Amino acid sequence: MTDQLRLMAVHAHPDDESSKGAATMAKYVSEGVDVLVATCTGGERGSILNPKLQGDPYIEEHIHEVRAKEMDEAREILGVKQEWLGYVDSGLPEGDPLPPLPEGCFALQDVDEAAGTLVKLIREFKPHVITTYDENGGYPHPDHIMTHKISMVAFDAAGDPEKYPEAGEPWQPLKLYYNQGFNRPRTVALHEGLLARGLESPYGEWLERWKQFERAERTLTTFVPCADFFEIRDKALIAHRTQIDPDGAWFRVPMDIQKEIWPTEEYELAKSLVDTSLPEDDLFAGIRNN
Repeated sequence: MTDQLRLMAVHAHPDDESSKGAATMAKYVSEGVDVLVATCTGGERGSILNPKLQGDPYIEEHIHEVRAKEMDEAREILGVKQEWLGYVDSGLPEGDPLPPLPEGCFALQDVDEAAGTLVKLIREFKPHVITTYDENGGYPHPDHIMTHKISMVAFDAAGDPEKYPEAGEPWQPLKLYYNQGFNRPRTVALHEGLLARGLESPYGEWLERWKQFERAERTLTTFVPCADFFEIRDKALIAHRTQIDPDGAWFRVPMDIQKEIWPTEEYELAKSLVDTSLPEDDLFAGIRNN
């Protein structure tokens, strides 16, 4: 049945697909699963985070086109399909008080209307499983939170013939997951593993900030073994040159240590219409061969 399985990953911006669940997607592609990334915005208001490219006038003036090309390259590396939902990046408001969000941006769209765009894509692609962000957005970027909102509405509405009748024939996905790759147990394990080997850890400040935020621990339900695809994940992420410094902290943990200490990517099962037992090691648990 593997060639019939379909996975949709709903993300806010180009580059999110490569930093959240990318090794999982590459693993499933290698098994013949059909994988589609739905990218809600074009990343037009994203900052140029790679110091090597900051101040480049062409990139600053053509950021939308540049990020679209980066997305094309990452998509090819991961072996996935990709569709744009067509909304405009909201940017990350900064300051106290926070400034208003830009008019017309994704986060200010009507949730039900924006969900209809995703429902149409779900009905066309017919995924069995959808991944998205939790109610905090993974981190509180307005586009990530909006991505969560429309994903939840669309998951429930896609199979209802009375909802969005103009969006195509109903299709009901069977499971919905939250990406939880940035979780405390993984971070602690890598941090302690590096220190035990006499190596410097990039996670000390992360763990201190975690204490300050006092965020409730998420329930990790699903651990997908995908260490063999960590290199592909990193290559896809580096393709987003404006967003990631290849010499930055992201890549400071030696690959062999990553694979040894934490060889999985993690998810939180939020909705399931099939029977499954937790913890899982497969996003399609309860679906395969049913």
